[in-house]
Amino acid sequence: MSDEKKYWLGFNIVPRIGPVRFRALLEQFGSLEAAWHAPAAHLESAGLDRRAIENVVAARADLSLDDEWAKLAAHQVHLLTWQDAAYPRLLKEADDAPPVLYVKGELSAADDWAVAVVGTRRATTYGREVALQLATGLAHNNITVVSGLARGIDGIAHKAALDAGGRTIAVLGCGLDVIYPPEHRALAEAITRSGALVSDYPLGTQPDAHNFPPRNRIISGLTLGSVIVEGDEQSGAMITARFALEQGRDVFAVPGNITYRHSRGTNKLIQNGEAKLILSVEDILVELNLSMVEQQTVMREIIPENDTEERVLRLLSAEPLHIDELRRRANLPIAEISSALALMELKGMVRQVGGMNYVLAR
Repeated sequence: MSDEKKYWLGFNIVPRIGPVRFRALLEQFGSLEAAWHAPAAHLESAGLDRRAIENVVAARADLSLDDEWAKLAAHQVHLLTWQDAAYPRLLKEADDAPPVLYVKGELSAADDWAVAVVGTRRATTYGREVALQLATGLAHNNITVVSGLARGIDGIAHKAALDAGGRTIAVLGCGLDVIYPPEHRALAEAITRSGALVSDYPLGTQPDAHNFPPRNRIISGLTLGSVIVEGDEQSGAMITARFALEQGRDVFAVPGNITYRHSRGTNKLIQNGEAKLILSVEDILVELNLSMVEQQTVMREIIPENDTEERVLRLLSAEPLHIDELRRRANLPIAEISSALALMELKGMVRQVGGMNYVLAR
């Protein structure tokens, strides 16, 4: 354990210290260790309000950071922060990425290719079968399946991915020592062997209803796109879809029976043009350029990144950019840019969208 890391743990336990205040503390003090020991007046200069300062002062008096760290080890949980290279790349790109992630199991570079499969807890026979087929198909194509461990569609998606020999990540709305729902304990344990349990809530946090909507931003943030199988218009699955749209990620929806309440959300997403209608896993693979993940994984491993690739990645976004404009902005020879783009396409990092225009492949 680095000494600095335990202060990330401490501030994450303090109420009213979210991503914005984490950034403010880092900017003001240079480290969270310095912020933890700073006088109250100095905390105010970092933009903390009275209640947040009171919470920090109380935590410093009551918490033993060494004891809190020992609890993580006792539950086989490790901590990732924004500063860790292992922090999930896709999630880190989101504006609302949590400063701290609690992880049980292992996250992997393979999880750069991940898709969320979420839906109602009260799944129909149709919804259950569709979730099973989609999660199985994704796993067979080396795509990590992300969901929320809930009853219904979530649990089916996790189990299907595991049964297919794939990876899956479950994002919890409680501490990782408090598995909810309790009947998914065995499933949660299996997930830690072929993926990971993830939460931004400290150990001991109970599964209160208000915890679940915010955790959905992590489900969508970990993924290239989110598949909504079934869900009413005010469901948690629809909250995941909203977060995905805000994060600039793709949303897919399975069309459902128009007379069934839990198809209202998915059908509305399609009707409003907010989600792409899908009929099979192939639709997802094509839209996200995921039909060659195994080859792209190998290419990433054998062809290292270089300065040219890094420069190209900084310049590209979801908006198409022509190779000539890319060359001009990068101030590099056209042959070097062209060669880099060809290799980056093989790695699944960029995608050509016609007419020598390129976008980031996510």
